[in-house]
Amino acid sequence: MKNLTLKQLRYFEALAREGHFGRAAAACAISQPALSVQIRELEDSLGATLFERGARQVRLTAFGEQVADRIGGILRAVDELGDLARAAQDRLAGRLRLGVIPTIAPYLLPRVLAGLGRSHPGLDLYVRETLTSRLVQELLDGRLDTALLALPVSEPALAETALFSERFLLVRPAGDAGKPLPDRQALGEMRLLLLEEGHCFRDQALSFCSLRPPQPRGGLDGSTLSTLVQMVAAGIGVTLIPEMAETVETRSAAVSVARFPGDEPSRTIGMVWRRSSPLGRQLADLADVVRDSARPPG
Repeated sequence: MKNLTLKQLRYFEALAREGHFGRAAAACAISQPALSVQIRELEDSLGATLFERGARQVRLTAFGEQVADRIGGILRAVDELGDLARAAQDRLAGRLRLGVIPTIAPYLLPRVLAGLGRSHPGLDLYVRETLTSRLVQELLDGRLDTALLALPVSEPALAETALFSERFLLVRPAGDAGKPLPDRQALGEMRLLLLEEGHCFRDQALSFCSLRPPQPRGGLDGSTLSTLVQMVAAGIGVTLIPEMAETVETRSAAVSVARFPGDEPSRTIGMVWRRSSPLGRQLADLADVVRDSARPPG
């Protein structure tokens, strides 16, 4: 058997994950023909076919599944060797793979990235924005180093540290500005516009309103907070947004924004990473920088 390369193993992992040559090539930042060549050379080295190739999708063979079980561990071990070397340094440097959920990224990242640039000038940040469930899985798989999301995650293999809490705000059409604010029960009887399935902010909004999907009166789902706010401006319903999104999302929309009286809905934003990561101490220090950067100016 010829010598295998780490590059081939990483390409194999990407193709096994994506199930498509084009998407896997894009994820690896190489051309599709180059990826195909590397996978074929890997199969030749192992003397067996790893993938069933279809017109639109590829899937692992039985042998490929056995290889995938082992390759994941090999790549994680290699990555941890690099992390061990970085952990020996006083200040975190080099590439850092940071995940962030969509209801945080547009509003918090500019301040966080600026703060990290000042405190850790040697840091090469790679940012991945996606849903909580995917971030958690990519953390567990070793494809991310840390992530910013809403707590709790409740995954035993991940360490969590709270950064700050923020309130949810009620967004109504501009003409409703003078009307009394609804309580939880009244809000649950209104047409509540929510993010689509998979967003943790959707679940938090439903929990506050004591609603269980599907909603009895039927709502409308959006893929972004911006879409929800614009639908409110059009008079379609009402929605909730996190406080950090207010300035960005409502500045050009004909809506009114209000805080809830009494027991205000809120969420806790935190940073998580693998408990087994050699970079645990450095990531905890990094969390302090993120916390300071997240504070609004003044």
